[in-house]
Amino acid sequence: MTGEKYKIGMVLSGGGARGFAHLGVLQALNEAGIYPEVISGTSAGALAGVLYCDGYSPEEILKIMKVDSRLNYMRPVLPRFGLLQISGIAKILESSLRAKSFEELKIPLFVAATNLNQGKIEYFSKGKLLNPVIASSSIPVLFKPVTINNQSYVDGGVMDNLPIKPIENLCRFFIGSFVNPSGYQESFSSLIDIAERIFTLNLFKEALEKSKRFDFYVGPEELRKYSVLETERADEVFSIGYNIAKDLIRTTGIINVLSAPEEIIPKSIS
Repeated sequence: MTGEKYKIGMVLSGGGARGFAHLGVLQALNEAGIYPEVISGTSAGALAGVLYCDGYSPEEILKIMKVDSRLNYMRPVLPRFGLLQISGIAKILESSLRAKSFEELKIPLFVAATNLNQGKIEYFSKGKLLNPVIASSSIPVLFKPVTINNQSYVDGGVMDNLPIKPIENLCRFFIGSFVNPSGYQESFSSLIDIAERIFTLNLFKEALEKSKRFDFYVGPEELRKYSVLETERADEVFSIGYNIAKDLIRTTGIINVLSAPEEIIPKSIS
């Protein structure tokens, strides 16, 4: 693979509060002695990724990001550019991040965000950290866009919910964590519910196709029971990611593959 720099790259999808499952997946991988050398994330994956790349353990990130009420993350506002204000997440990151730029992170990170003005996806990996991560997490309609260099940015999941692209030529082995399964939903009680549903359906549509590009892929179907705004159930969501990843590590033989000499590592694990 041309330009290979890292053995293990990891991609973290969007999915709102379901993103706590990313932390469970990372916990299971770390316990098995598997550590990604570069991470690419969007939305919830960008939030989990930036703190992990800053040197926090998955369990430490769970404590940092876990709140008793979603109002600590977001608050209703008078609609103009968005229905909710995301300032709570910004405050958590401002007080927790030790690195202030991508270059200061302990592990390289790519963050996907959608440029509304240009109508395209962009991948941030240099310069200041905070605004790209917040932009990547700003679900359109629900949250106000973030301005970077006079351009408006929203959630990277709008155009790339599993952002393998920026690292696909940099790694030998790819791990994917997808936390946005879709299924039947009985009813909708508010405009926020409808906006959330539309967005999650958009995130899901590319998952099946992209899953084939990963050597080890975790996509817990059980997460469909959890809302992308249901931050109060963080521990449950963490456990789902952890348990499924642990089972897959045991049944797929990923440890044997990663410990094999480089020249005999197979392209994928079945």
